[in-house]
Amino acid sequence: MAEPNILPLPFAQWGLGLDRPLLIAGPCSAESREQVLATAEGIAEHAPQVKVFRAGSWKPRTRPGGFEGAGEAALPWLAEAKERTGLLTMTEVATSAHVEAALKAGVDMLWIGARTTPNPFSVQAIADALAGVDIPVFVKNPVNPDLQLWIGALERMYAAGIKRLAAIHRGFHWFERTPFRNSPMWEFPVRLKAAFPELELIGDPSHIAGNRQLLAGVAQQALDLNFSGLMVETHIDPAQARSDAAQQVTPSDLDGLLTALTFRSPKAGPTLRDELQEHRDLIDRLDEEILQKIAARMEISERIGRFKQAHNIAILQPERWRRIMRAQQVLGKELGLSPHFVQALMDTVHDESIRKQTEVWEREQFAPGFQGMGGNGTGIIPRDEGTS
Repeated sequence: MAEPNILPLPFAQWGLGLDRPLLIAGPCSAESREQVLATAEGIAEHAPQVKVFRAGSWKPRTRPGGFEGAGEAALPWLAEAKERTGLLTMTEVATSAHVEAALKAGVDMLWIGARTTPNPFSVQAIADALAGVDIPVFVKNPVNPDLQLWIGALERMYAAGIKRLAAIHRGFHWFERTPFRNSPMWEFPVRLKAAFPELELIGDPSHIAGNRQLLAGVAQQALDLNFSGLMVETHIDPAQARSDAAQQVTPSDLDGLLTALTFRSPKAGPTLRDELQEHRDLIDRLDEEILQKIAARMEISERIGRFKQAHNIAILQPERWRRIMRAQQVLGKELGLSPHFVQALMDTVHDESIRKQTEVWEREQFAPGFQGMGGNGTGIIPRDEGTS
């Protein structure tokens, strides 16, 4: 874990009249002047608790040909939205040229996106462009779950003199199947906050959920984990949005969402029971993610079972299992877990993997009544003979 060498200022000391919870809303992309102004005015009317209007001027897309934002032409629209509504403005920057254009246009805050954060060269270029500039900067977690890259990007901003610094958790791309667009992996923002207790942390339920039906649950989880606020993608007409339409809400729906949430105190509760409940809530979230990851592993075990069955490959792969166990014992020691616990956990996972693969063989190759490869009617194979 990194040393606590980042000491950013809390929202109350940013000089912008902000405090917790900080609520940020606006469209994924700034598409047109009319869309930007209508959305900002709708937010100001329906959700006055929102203090910051966000809109992506430049939108990096995975493949060329899609809508990549209006670019620098969108910046005057943000300025006009601020003039009309009083909302502070915020946009994403990925290059030094973006920084220069945003500063020249008077944008109030910047964020670094999940595709930029994992590239130290890009982050450093942004930091160099911001050297000596007093502007709030929010850093989103990298696309993939790498805590050190997230911390490194924050450190580069801090080293450039940015003290009004915050993090945004938007979830991670991961192979496992979950209900969400991006796996929340709550342990990463929790570990970030543990390393840097003074760092303000914003939840981005829109990018975690991927669809508006799941927004409320994700947003509440972030607040339950003592996040400093939320960023919710909001569009005057989500169905017509040119990017991320499924996860955006209308300004009136934003008001309903925020009104239904329970906002937590940033301090521990008045009794030890309240503090204990916070810890238990975190354990519950992590337990859910553990089960999701195990389920994803078992799904892959089934695929391996089908492959072996189709190609007449034996289920038993003892050398493979021994390599897995050795690697997990090394990792477990690095993480402070006892060898006995790691052995017991992996044995249990191994038993379930065997059951899944044997089940595939019984279903797809053998006649009804086949008792599995273990010969004991259970389908269990001795643990030292791996199947992965």
